[in-house]
This record gives sequence, structure tokens and C-alpha cells, in this order.
Amino acid sequence: QMMSQAEGQQRDLIRSIECLPASGHLTSLDQDLLMLKATSMATMNCLNDCFHILQLQHASQQKGSLPTGTTISWLEPKISLANHFKNGAAQNFPAEINKPASVREEQSIAEPCQLTREPEEINPDEELEDICDDKEDDLGAVEEQRSVILHLLSQLKLGMDLTRVVLPTFILEKRSLLEMYADFMSHPDLFIAITNGGSPEERMIRFVEYYLTSFHEGRKGAIAKKPYNPIIGETFHCSWRMPKSNVATDAGTNSSAHSPSEQVTLPKDPDGQAEPDYYTVKFVAEQVSHHPPVSGFYAECVERNMCVNAHVWTKSKFLGMSIGVTMVGEGVLHLLEHGEEYTFSLPCAYARSILTVPWVELGGKVNINCAKTGYSASINFHTKPFYGGKLHRVTGEVKQNMTNTVVCRVQGEWNSVLEFTYSNGETKYVDLTKLSVTRKRVRPLEKQGPFESRRLWQHVTESLRDGDIDKATEHKRALEERQRNEERLRAETETPWCTKYFLKDGDGWVYHKPLWKTVSAAQTQQTDSN
Repeated sequence: QMMSQAEGQQRDLIRSIECLPASGHLTSLDQDLLMLKATSMATMNCLNDCFHILQLQHASQQKGSLPTGTTISWLEPKISLANHFKNGAAQNFPAEINKPASVREEQSIAEPCQLTREPEEINPDEELEDICDDKEDDLGAVEEQRSVILHLLSQLKLGMDLTRVVLPTFILEKRSLLEMYADFMSHPDLFIAITNGGSPEERMIRFVEYYLTSFHEGRKGAIAKKPYNPIIGETFHCSWRMPKSNVATDAGTNSSAHSPSEQVTLPKDPDGQAEPDYYTVKFVAEQVSHHPPVSGFYAECVERNMCVNAHVWTKSKFLGMSIGVTMVGEGVLHLLEHGEEYTFSLPCAYARSILTVPWVELGGKVNINCAKTGYSASINFHTKPFYGGKLHRVTGEVKQNMTNTVVCRVQGEWNSVLEFTYSNGETKYVDLTKLSVTRKRVRPLEKQGPFESRRLWQHVTESLRDGDIDKATEHKRALEERQRNEERLRAETETPWCTKYFLKDGDGWVYHKPLWKTVSAAQTQQTDSN
């Protein structure tokens, strides 16, 4: 009854504020009143969570006490605040005036399906080592524009899907989501070393090590900012060069030594040039769908006969004083020389403390499985409990499913130090802050196509670097308006969207020219020639 009464009082407070005039001495957009609306909503969410904990404790007392060491925590409210707010849709930003030429250019780019949708072969030799280093350690405009954030929060409902909500420009990172996926590959030495493992057990453990070290570099700084939402048809290409001497091999085994049955000869360089002393890992990503927002990405190392294909649907929800992003989808790592496939998923991400200093937290359980070898890994990303506990904690174990034997345990923090304990009693520590990062190689802007991420968002990025939020907002809105107009036109003409690099495969998306097809064709060619 007290909770119901408090909710009623809070609804009356919201209505009283919103009934104030839009101008005058005291308005509905007064910064203090916006703060009051946002914090009162957070208070009600907190009270509901506490009420839920009391219910759990009451139930446990009736059934018997909770086990020692039990921690009660939550990721989002357990009690729905139905019909809690009646604020309507979020308000639009001020109308555009005096659009610069670059904005008009962004709006006038032709309908993507009228551009060439034929896959383009990117020559890694045209790519140059990336010199961009846009760390996001400064609150910058976020601190200055807090009233806009408060106004936005006051318009959102708990649990609301943020996919179609236009967020203010000043909370954006200076890169696209597609490029963020590429930055997860910033340790190509660990990626390539997976296939060098001398046994199925070692290869699974190496994959877990690579997987857990990928998230740290994927984040640009400690401040939680949001990458650009890719527009449909947007692509991103890059590559990495890794000296062969820097890649770990199996103990006592040369990394280039394979049994005759495993060795596959790919077509040689037509120029007959000597084999380079480095491995090349190529990456391509494409936004294959707008509603729902789905990205496909693919990476391969031809010299080591390995590749990874993944598709991710990002679902974001408003959780009061935080935002949760669920990464729906699946990835598959193919180790072709071993005939092994490793399926994996991705953890959820949370932007916490969005009214003060926002920070990123990962949460949820992910699984990695290899059906051929019977090895699997279970990894838990722990969110910080309400009382006590460490930040960014991760635990996991690798086991052989047939015998149910745990062969490796891991614990630590995904952005700091990880501890691997093996079945033979040995322990290995990996300090992520000291791991060498290999810079990706990207083509210069002038050689990129109009729908490649950096060229597509270049004016937004430049404006953010200059601190010109209004100009960045104009460029961002121009891109979004063009996407909406194109989507409307396709709906009216019943024209399906044409993807460029990825093909629909059941519920997922697969790269149009994966390495496993290339290797299969090469094997067939060898058989015919023999």
C-alpha cells in the first residue's frame, strides 16, 4: 500500500511539472525540475528493487535460510511500473537551419541499391597503419549538456526499447559500431596462435584467452560513450600484419609444420614473390539490416587457414539510471586445418551512472563449444552487486564434456588481470594493460567508398573532434534522414534491400566468400590435378 501511494504521489509530481508553461519564470524545462523528475524516477526504481529483495528474504525465511555467501543482485527492476509515465514521445531537437554543403552532400548521395552492390576486393597493400587514437576519457560536452540528458531521461519509460530513440550527438564516440567490432581483433597474435595449439584442449584454452582479452581494447577509454549506429549498407574494412615470429607456437612444434593430410595449398602469388615474413588478418563488416539493427562481420587469416564469421543484433533498453545492451547473435571460429568449429556468443553491456560519470560494465553468461572435440567453455561476466563486490569480474572454466573434467579455470577482471589455472596445477597471469596492441591498417579516406564507415561519418567525427556539437548533430541528422527516406522509398516500391558482402543463412548471416569455401575449392582442384 505504501509503494502504491508513493507511486501515485510521484505521478502527481510529474504531472505538476509538465503542466507548467514552456516559458516564464518557472518552466517545465527548468534544470532543477528536470533533475527532480529524473531522480524521483530513479528513487522509485530503487524502492521497487529493495521491495523485491525483502520479498525474497521473506520467502527464504519461510522455506529456510539462504545459503552462506549468497549475493542478491539485479540487472533491471523486477516490478513493472505499468503506466507510470504519460509523457509521450521524446521531443525532437531544434530544426535545421543553414545546412552546410557537406550536409546537403550527405543527403543527396544516391539510393544505395542504385550504387554498385558488387562485393569489392580490398587490396591490403593499399591500407596504411591507422594513426587515429580517439580515446574517450573526457566527459567533454556530456558535462555541459546535462540538462539535455535529464530532459531525455524524463521522456523515457522503464524497459523502453531504445532502438528507435534518437540520442543526442554529444554522447557519441568518434567511431562506428562496425569499427568497434574490428577493434575487438586488436590482438591478432593471440587470434592466430589458437590454431597452433598442439591439442584440442590447448586450442580451446587459447581461444578462451583470446576471447577474454578482446573486450578491453574494444572499449576506447573509461568513459561510456556510444558508437555511431551504422546505417544500412555501411561497411568497414581493415587488416592487421603480424610478424610470424611474434605468434606463439605449440611447444616443440614449428608453427608452419602440418601433416600432409592437413596441408592445403592455396593459389600462389601470380608474381611469384617470396612469402612475406608476416601473417595478414583481413576484416570486413557490414550493416545488413536496419530494423532490427543487425551487423555481420568476418575475419580471416589465409596463411593459417582460419576465419571467424559472426552476426550481432544489438537490443538496447532503458533501465532507469543505466542503459542495457543485449548482443543477440552467434559467432563461429573455423580452424580449417583441424576441421574444428567453435561457436560462441557475446555478453550484455551496461552503461551505468549515466547522470554522473558513465562507465561500462559487462554482464551475463556466454558459452563456447566445439562439437567435434567435445570441449566447451562457460564464462560468467559478473555485474557488481548492490553492496560490496568487485567491478568487471569474470570467472570461467574449460571442460571436456565426455568426461565432465575441468581442464582450466579462469578468474580476474576483463579489463585488468586474468588468472588461468590449469589441471596440472600451473598458473598463468595475463595483464591486459601490458598486452601489445597491433594497430589496424585502413585505406585512406580518399580511397574509401561512400558507404565505408570512416568516409560516411567523417563530417560527424571531425565536428566532434572540434567540439562543435551543433554541426555534428546536423551531419548526423542528415545521414539519418537519408536512411529514413530510402527505407520509405523501398517500402513504397516493394524493393528488397541488397546486401553487399553477407548472405542470409537461416537466422544468421554468412560472408559471401568464406575461407572454408576457398579451401574446399582448392582441395577439389588438387584432387583433380592428381
